[in-house]
Amino acid sequence: MVTSQLEAKGTARSPLEGDKLVRRCGWIVTKLKAKEAEMEGDFVTDQKLLSLKEQLDSLEETRLSPHAALSSRAVRRRAEERLGHRQNYAVDGDRILHSRAYTRYIDKTQVFYMVSNDHITHRVLHVQLVSKIARTIGRFLSLNEDLIEAIALGHDIGHPPFGHDGEKELDRVCREFGLPSFQHNLQSVEFLDRLEKKGRGCNLTLQVLDGIMCHDGEIHNPSLTPARTKDFAVFEREKSAKSHDPDQELVPMTLEGCVVRFSDTIAYVGRDIEDAIELRLIERRDIPGECTRNLGNTNGTMVYRLVCDLISTSIDQDAIAFSEEISESLRKLKQFNYERIYLNPAIKQGLDRIKRCYRSLFAAYLDDLLNRTGRTAISRDFLDLQGTDFAGQASPAALVRDFISGMTDDYFVKQARLLGCEVPEKR
Repeated sequence: MVTSQLEAKGTARSPLEGDKLVRRCGWIVTKLKAKEAEMEGDFVTDQKLLSLKEQLDSLEETRLSPHAALSSRAVRRRAEERLGHRQNYAVDGDRILHSRAYTRYIDKTQVFYMVSNDHITHRVLHVQLVSKIARTIGRFLSLNEDLIEAIALGHDIGHPPFGHDGEKELDRVCREFGLPSFQHNLQSVEFLDRLEKKGRGCNLTLQVLDGIMCHDGEIHNPSLTPARTKDFAVFEREKSAKSHDPDQELVPMTLEGCVVRFSDTIAYVGRDIEDAIELRLIERRDIPGECTRNLGNTNGTMVYRLVCDLISTSIDQDAIAFSEEISESLRKLKQFNYERIYLNPAIKQGLDRIKRCYRSLFAAYLDDLLNRTGRTAISRDFLDLQGTDFAGQASPAALVRDFISGMTDDYFVKQARLLGCEVPEKR
């Protein structure tokens, strides 16, 4: 409105007042338009920066592998009119990094929960390790590192409190209340595609969302070949099918997504062993001999040998793969981790209380929504921040699932204590 009034005022001036004043008014109009655009969330980019972006897009065509995902071919669910100097996948990485959900990584369990030890891996460190390992692999294979980083940063955003044990319990509760299976990779997509930005979502590219959904680091694959023929319709069908059949295996549509999936395993398998040794659950000599001969007996050596093998086996291929020998050693090492670490009763202390807290929180929040009491945190700390139309976009049970899955461990415990639940104590 301000600029239109000035424009009208400027055109009404007499020519006798000279061109100088007209030019001055034009300058003011331009500045005000830029300011209004900035206030509306838009931005103005220097033409030189836009030109550099075009050059970077062109360089990818000659510098990257013919199997790499080019930034210029990224696909978004909704077209965006505003232009910026960043390439598509770099934009996605920034949007994930600055999201509210990413901030909550800092207090989420990786494997070991309610432990008073500052040297034990938390979810935020695991995500950083996945990103670093994956970008190293991507650099040697001439893949798109921006795409790799974005997938890696977002892949675990949907993890609920207390790691995989918490995920299993939330899954059971969701099914009891008529919801599809809860899986953290699908919930990561939900956060970024639907819940962030007051229910508008981040409008990430298909390639990033697909890589996040398909990361499944727990599944052992000797090799992965991308399922390239996907669009958003196929993506939605796969997401729906996976929610109803958790055993259905999904394959990323890009080599970059395949790299992140392997890097997820590389990042956790040795690190979890180091944490278990730190907590005196196992000793280094317990690691199977075949695994130590091929992979070493420290996290650093394991990461190095796995990365080297993956790169050398995958060079110039439209697939990501380990050699047969290394793949088998990795499979046996993961089996060792499950038997001696993940299923170890010593790390399950307090789990029964955590399970009861999950159920108490779910029931209390659902009752709040159904009866509109406004007595619990789901209104104040979740729905009130999402905008007026958000609550009507999902069932009450789904809203409770979304709220609980986004909690940090500490917030979960505080809310459970407010409801009178018996909560576990750090040991």
